[in-house]
Amino acid sequence: MKYSVKFFVITFFLIFSTTAFAEQKIVVLDMKYLLNNSKAGKGGQEFLAKKFKDNAKKFSDLEKELKKEETDLLKKKTVLSKEEYSKSTDLLRKKVIEYQSQSRSSLDLLAKQRAEARKIMISKIKPILDLYINENNISLVLYKKNVIGGSKGYDITDIIVEKLDKEFPSLNLQ
Repeated sequence: MKYSVKFFVITFFLIFSTTAFAEQKIVVLDMKYLLNNSKAGKGGQEFLAKKFKDNAKKFSDLEKELKKEETDLLKKKTVLSKEEYSKSTDLLRKKVIEYQSQSRSSLDLLAKQRAEARKIMISKIKPILDLYINENNISLVLYKKNVIGGSKGYDITDIIVEKLDKEFPSLNLQ
């Protein structure tokens, strides 16, 4: 009798816990796709890519100019006195250091803008995702990159992209 009561209690507990876990709704979300393929994300990517391209062209032109100055200076080495040559090389070194500093700060600024854009996007996605979770009684949302396999029906990425495009159509970067 004692064992049969334990058996029924354990069986009831297992059935109850299995049913509770069976009702859990778990979905996946591809955050990288969401950030890169929403209207705001695409706009931000295009803006940052254009800015990077413009900066690269500007610094490429500056680099060519500095190389030209260097070759001119080397050609004049025999004509100039040691003092004049030394002054010219020091001036050229300062220009090169300034060029490197500007280039580095430009890349840092772009990285900062990219991080800020990502932060803004995530802050806009969070309430949309929370609302969707509450409306659909979702228990858990997993990053798609951490999921090995599953049915396409559990992927909510396209739905969230659609909602994000409606509520946040552009990312204003400057």
